[in-house]
Amino acid sequence: MTDNILLWEFTRFVSNLIGGTLRWLYGSIWRTLFNKNKFTYKEYLFGPNKSKKHFDIHGHQFNNRIICFLFIGVLAYLIT
Repeated sequence: MTDNILLWEFTRFVSNLIGGTLRWLYGSIWRTLFNKNKFTYKEYLFGPNKSKKHFDIHGHQFNNRIICFLFIGVLAYLIT
């Protein structure tokens, strides 16, 4: 039981990192091209600094995971 929980947490952590990194890369390029304020890498992973909104706490990590699984799906499609 504990092994399943650890695997689940590890999967969530890694997918958050992959998705957050992809969002950060895209956002940094986009915001550089259009001369907008940039967010830090930490903000892409965990939401905006000093925000207590529910979406900012949980929504960014959820979006990161969705982007990660979409990215893995596209990679799998391109490889096969």
